[in-house]
Amino acid sequence: MDLARALAVFGMYVVHIGPALSATDGVGSWIRYLSDGHSSVLFATLAGFSLMLLAGRREPKTGLAGRQAKARIAIRAVVLLALGTAMAMEYGGVVILGFYGVYFLLALPLVRLSARTLAITAAGLALVTPQLSFALNSVLTEPVRQSINAYDPLHRLSDVGVLDLLFTGFYPTITWISFVVAGMALARLDLSRATVQWRLAAFAAALTAAAYGLSLLLAGKDALRSTAEDGGPSGGSGAMSGGSGSMPPDGASLEREASSLLTAGPHSGTTFDIIGSVGVAILVIVGATVAMDRLPRLRRLAQPVVAVGTMSLTAYVGHFLAQSALSMPSGKSSQQSWVPLLLFVLGATVFAAIWSRFFRRGPLEYLLNAATRPAQRIR
Repeated sequence: MDLARALAVFGMYVVHIGPALSATDGVGSWIRYLSDGHSSVLFATLAGFSLMLLAGRREPKTGLAGRQAKARIAIRAVVLLALGTAMAMEYGGVVILGFYGVYFLLALPLVRLSARTLAITAAGLALVTPQLSFALNSVLTEPVRQSINAYDPLHRLSDVGVLDLLFTGFYPTITWISFVVAGMALARLDLSRATVQWRLAAFAAALTAAAYGLSLLLAGKDALRSTAEDGGPSGGSGAMSGGSGSMPPDGASLEREASSLLTAGPHSGTTFDIIGSVGVAILVIVGATVAMDRLPRLRRLAQPVVAVGTMSLTAYVGHFLAQSALSMPSGKSSQQSWVPLLLFVLGATVFAAIWSRFFRRGPLEYLLNAATRPAQRIR
């Protein structure tokens, strides 16, 4: 899991620091395309997995332990929401942490469900929420949004308000909660068993091929086009937006927006995007698990990278702070060279490797864990 977290963090580095997709070719363009959208989805899926580590991975905690676990999750959610809001004041809505806080709060009632029930729930959300998001966004015209935002204290603080967190932001909860629930279902499985690994890999490959293949068949050449290149907005304000500006969309534009529901590009927020991205996330997680279990030499060599995964919150927040310190545009890429990205990846790896030799947790992970200690007082 820590290796997969590190890959997710580095994928976000690619999107925020690496060259734009239009400035890449060959292998670089594939790295850029796979990172766009998929790295944040992997991050969200792993967030659901981590949530179950707190609540009881294979068997849900009950009684006093269960109440304390739920309290810890709720405290983490509030802290992440506050930290995300504070960072959004400086870096904008591209920061995912505030959205994480909302995901965790909404996922709390699901922590005792079985793997099968969680998987069915994730599938149902993937099938229904994109269409619901489209319908809601079609009526959330600019005047309506402004009226709601005028009474939203979060929006006044950081321009990322309740509407953004739930429906119209970079990672809208209405569609992104599917990834978290999928991660929760994955955590219920025994990933150490070879049979489970092979079945998951086959299932994930089938999901990915079916989602992207069907989208290509229905939507044609634009099916996999990114709607959020360089870290731009996702489902809420990209392909899934029902209309923007002060006037509602006319019939022709509404039809064009509706046709975007057939696409599967990164951040499109469609059913095809959700299913395909979950498939990619599962493949990465299973691949990382198999690599660490069966390749001892690789496991030893990968320890510095794994260390980044153990402090993914620190690595994520740190790359924003480093961009500010170096006067680089934060939250979206404007580079033409891969060198800055490689330096950021190297810097994070070296820092994590050194820090992990002396401390069990990363700096922010330590503070986050300390913030949840009051949960132990619950009886």
